[in-house]
Amino acid sequence: MTKHVDYYFTPVSPYAYLGHDRFVAIAHRQQASISVKPVDLGKVFGVSGGLPLKQRAAQRQAYRLVELGRWARYLGLPMNMHPAFFPVSGDLASKWILAASSRGAADALKLTGAILRAVWAEERNIADAGTLSAIAREQALDADALEAGAAAPDTAARYASLTQEAIDRQVFGSPTYVYRDELFWGQDRLDFLDRELAK
Repeated sequence: MTKHVDYYFTPVSPYAYLGHDRFVAIAHRQQASISVKPVDLGKVFGVSGGLPLKQRAAQRQAYRLVELGRWARYLGLPMNMHPAFFPVSGDLASKWILAASSRGAADALKLTGAILRAVWAEERNIADAGTLSAIAREQALDADALEAGAAAPDTAARYASLTQEAIDRQVFGSPTYVYRDELFWGQDRLDFLDRELAK
């Protein structure tokens, strides 16, 4: 039976960063294909009751840092809790990822992982086209082709369409993994997704 997971996220999400490599490894081990679907989380928040970080209560902001630190230590991942370029728009990076996805999920997943690391471990500005070009080249991807693809009108339309698709499917946060119309929100739900894929 074919296994397929829809992967909704924003490339500025710390939790997407924490879960990305594990998710890709789980999907590979379970022989599940992936659709890479970056979305505009601000628009998702607008209809789902979510709040941008700076609008959240102080105690929620403080606990978020505790939780991120716990997970980073547990997973052995480098993580800057206060990145130089955060908050930052994920729109341009999302369009680069969509351009990569037109060449296959493998390229899109590779670029996604590198972009997430750029924000949370490397102090790089993913809203800058030059930075994205450098990241793509580091991943042995065709940066010129990706830049052109990201600028294409149909890529912007695809980004808007995926954002609406996420809203229609009741997605409300990043990352969200959808398998057989069941939502798994957050990298801390990957064990549940793994078990479902194993059935």
